[in-house]
Amino acid sequence: MKRLSELKIVELSSVLAGPSVGLFFSELGADVLKIENKKTQGDITRHWKLPNEDQNKKESAYYASVNFGKKTELLDLTDEEDHLKVIEYIKKCDIVLVNFKKGDEFKFNLDFNSLLKVNNRLIYGQLTGYGLEDDRVAFDMILQAECGYVSMCGTDHDHLAKMPVALIDVLAGHQLKEGVLCALLEGGPRHVHVSLYDTAIASLVNQASNYLNAGHVPRPLGTLHPNIAPYGDLFKSKDDKTFTLAIGSERQFEGLVKSFSIENAEPNLFTSNQLRVKNRAALNKILSETFTKYSYSQITEELSLQKIPHNLVKALDQVLNDPKAQRLIKDVTINSNPYRVTRSTVFEFIEHS
Repeated sequence: MKRLSELKIVELSSVLAGPSVGLFFSELGADVLKIENKKTQGDITRHWKLPNEDQNKKESAYYASVNFGKKTELLDLTDEEDHLKVIEYIKKCDIVLVNFKKGDEFKFNLDFNSLLKVNNRLIYGQLTGYGLEDDRVAFDMILQAECGYVSMCGTDHDHLAKMPVALIDVLAGHQLKEGVLCALLEGGPRHVHVSLYDTAIASLVNQASNYLNAGHVPRPLGTLHPNIAPYGDLFKSKDDKTFTLAIGSERQFEGLVKSFSIENAEPNLFTSNQLRVKNRAALNKILSETFTKYSYSQITEELSLQKIPHNLVKALDQVLNDPKAQRLIKDVTINSNPYRVTRSTVFEFIEHS
């Protein structure tokens, strides 16, 4: 099997999920060529700029997040000469990544069976919205709504929310990475397919299990957890700092009560996690009144002593300016333009003597 740094990849995908797979292999040293649609002046996300972005740059910050470290070429797949170029690239590559609309792979003769005729060891990684037989156009927001995520986000049914990143796209990209890596282990040729819909359903994990086994239909709880309390509940300190707790065990809850001498007029309300979830409002009233007596520095000192997970609710500028986060930020260039992005891969191989 080839080393990852020896792989050649042709990426015929756009927006986020597909390009995130190409980026993954690029960061591991693979040679990734991204083919973009000349007719639309490239990947549509090139034009998804914030109002305050530099209008002189050809790429948006959004585009830069998953397309650095690649070679790019703008071609027209309906043009015979450009199409032949793509075929020549595919003859020499190991992996092709596509997210065509239903039928376009056949229209352009870039489907798996057609490409096997020019490269009989090819691994073909394909993303679709709803499966190979469904022609609906898929965008992350629609999947979040359709697959239950929006109904669970927000604070109540009149104030629903979506997740602030295109998480279904991100997770579908991870699913395809796993499939392609398994195909590399087993050897080509392989056709690996992932749909955003299947990814969204599979990623419901515990929420799906809560419904399938207990008939529980989750309601929007803001930051709260349906199975654990206090977990995700928000509190304020005396100096007006907003923070959250993640109490996951009886030992942690006992440490919380002990640290702050929390008094409860009805002690049987909170003697188990299940009771704490049931009586969350009463518990939060007691905790809120307690925490407003202390500064956040006092609170975090006590919670840290008890090894209770907690932290401030931070804005993104606070997060990315933290030295720990700075390790994961890199400076890249696309068409000679500088961008700052977060790394795609964060795993490490640890050497042991």
